[in-house]
Amino acid sequence: MKIKIVEKSYQEVMALPKTKHKKPHRPDLFFRTLMRLVSIPDLKKTSFSFERVGMEKLARKEPALYLVNHSSFIDLEIVATVLYPRPFNIVTTTDGFIGKNWLMRKIGCIPTKKFVNDLSLIHDMEYALKEKKSSVVLFPEAGYSFDGTATALPESLGKCIKLLKVPVVMLKTFGAYHRDPLYNNLQKRKVNVSAREEFLISREEVEALSCEEINEKIRAEFSFDSFSWQKENKIKIDEPFRADYLERLLYKCPHCLSEGKMKGEGVEIKCLECGNTYLLDEYGYLKCTTGEGKFDHIPSWYSWQREFVKSEIDSGEYKIDVPVDICMTVDTKHLYHVGAGNLLHTCDGFKLAGCDGALEYEQKPPSS
Repeated sequence: MKIKIVEKSYQEVMALPKTKHKKPHRPDLFFRTLMRLVSIPDLKKTSFSFERVGMEKLARKEPALYLVNHSSFIDLEIVATVLYPRPFNIVTTTDGFIGKNWLMRKIGCIPTKKFVNDLSLIHDMEYALKEKKSSVVLFPEAGYSFDGTATALPESLGKCIKLLKVPVVMLKTFGAYHRDPLYNNLQKRKVNVSAREEFLISREEVEALSCEEINEKIRAEFSFDSFSWQKENKIKIDEPFRADYLERLLYKCPHCLSEGKMKGEGVEIKCLECGNTYLLDEYGYLKCTTGEGKFDHIPSWYSWQREFVKSEIDSGEYKIDVPVDICMTVDTKHLYHVGAGNLLHTCDGFKLAGCDGALEYEQKPPSS
């Protein structure tokens, strides 16, 4: 669903009344069934299947915290299918509520802000679990996997689980990333998708284990590499567009070190600066067709890029200065566009300034 954007000045947006906090709604059987039914067509195309491991340890009406790896847009359909008819609430970012607050509330979504401390979220999760007897679904990576590997989990996760005092279940998907990777511009591939629902930590273990011990158990479950999994399981992807837009992921040439010169098209990715070309084979690995290759594994190339950025930050060389649109979310009616400005991001912090001077934000690290 497209988000409606409204033009307002920064002062007008700040004068708008803030949305009042609402407690989570326990989705009734009608909406749980509706979510299950609308998921059937997509999942049927993937020959979806799932297995349950140790789930006899969780009583039928006992609420639990479900942790799910985030791979693609099909993830929610998998959740709605595997958990049915168990009631559950889903932790969702606030921008997902814009223009459809009523529907998101009815299907059990709990709004939260990303990358900030949100104490109200803990209270809402606790309310859903304890008062509404509804399970809570959490995607702790807080975003889709970009390169098919796990994203770093928040250290506060173990503490959160200790506070909630409920069993923890892991729902892990397989093949969902390869069916619709973010870089491929929503072009779906013919890939079978499966999932495993596994009882991970009992209520008694939650009380006995330390926060770090809980985190270690969860990190072990979130340790995955989709491209290695594809190769090991001989998952063949022969679509002629499998490398389209791969430059969104592999933007830096490992040969000439140029940035923004990579071009993914068809089954190849090529550097327009030096001409080195890589073929993305049917099993997810790269083969340099113009000489000796630097990488054959997409996550390794992506990791190298991240390390390169870290070295630029350490040396004080990192800088990006780009025009941006400045938008704000203060309610769930609209996304408010408050102007255009420039983002200057360096190793010292960042500065965001509106073109009319109405919005300025500057951040620098604390002095050592």
